[in-house]
Amino acid sequence: MLQIELVKQLREESGISVSECKKVLEEAGGNLEKARQLLQQRGKQLAAKKETREVGEGIVEAYVHPTGKTAALIDLRCETDFVARSEEFKKLAHELALQAASMAPESVEELLSQPYIRDPGKTIRDLLVESIAKIGENIVVKRLSRFEI
Repeated sequence: MLQIELVKQLREESGISVSECKKVLEEAGGNLEKARQLLQQRGKQLAAKKETREVGEGIVEAYVHPTGKTAALIDLRCETDFVARSEEFKKLAHELALQAASMAPESVEELLSQPYIRDPGKTIRDLLVESIAKIGENIVVKRLSRFEI
């Protein structure tokens, strides 16, 4: 029973499949923290494998601050139209546009190296790697623009 609860908790935290969560928990001997670390390592390995895959689909996401004085546009790419239309991908694009509006990066590389505003313990690159692991496709931030009055 405890194993099922741990699998459920890990699944809710990571968004990774139940079978993958079960595998890493077994590898970690039931240690939840070690399982989280294993998932993070696997996500990085998966992202590295997918890095060379063509990203011909995607969306442009806009975020305008409620004051109307700051806005950001993000060109976020993926491999398939199916993923580009998914809620998970749209949510990621929105988070990246919000980050760009808030933190004023000058380039995509600067954006990727910034601490994530919702979780300063990880960078935007880490967020992207996690998303690649969840979604299963290569994801690339192609361009960004930020406007401020």
